[in-house]
Amino acid sequence: MTTGLKLHRSTSTVLSVFTNADWAGCADDRRSTGGFVVFLGPNLISWSARKQPTVSRSSTEAEYKALANGTAEVTWVQSVLKELGVPQPRPPILWCDNLSATYLTANPVFHARTKHIEVDFHFVREKVALGALDVRFVSSADQVADAFTKPATKVMLEKLRRNLNLVAS
Repeated sequence: MTTGLKLHRSTSTVLSVFTNADWAGCADDRRSTGGFVVFLGPNLISWSARKQPTVSRSSTEAEYKALANGTAEVTWVQSVLKELGVPQPRPPILWCDNLSATYLTANPVFHARTKHIEVDFHFVREKVALGALDVRFVSSADQVADAFTKPATKVMLEKLRRNLNLVAS
């Protein structure tokens, strides 16, 4: 049996990104794995999972790094869609299951407690402030990017397979 990605006919050009990280998940070096999935309407068009290059001192930092990577990817996707003449009716929605990381994207009051997060990751907040990105909380139960960052049960994998439009052939 092989598995493939099913694309659905759709007029929706809304971009949605789910980001996630497993804080200190690697037992050898305690680096986190960060991942994201990008949807254009109902269709999965981009995904990534990779070990983060530095150790995160908190789950918020690991999740924020994943947000930054998802933001960079969706920014690139937006530029490609613009070149192709595909309209974007609203800013992309970026879904994160870590409330602290979600709050950091819009609340500069947290800055004093987060100086250990590298400066280059703060471009997410700038995108939010400019209205170019909408970051929202998603419960862990609905986090589609879990498949890329955490071990899962067979039941969870089957649910995620459906949510990612993966079909057996």
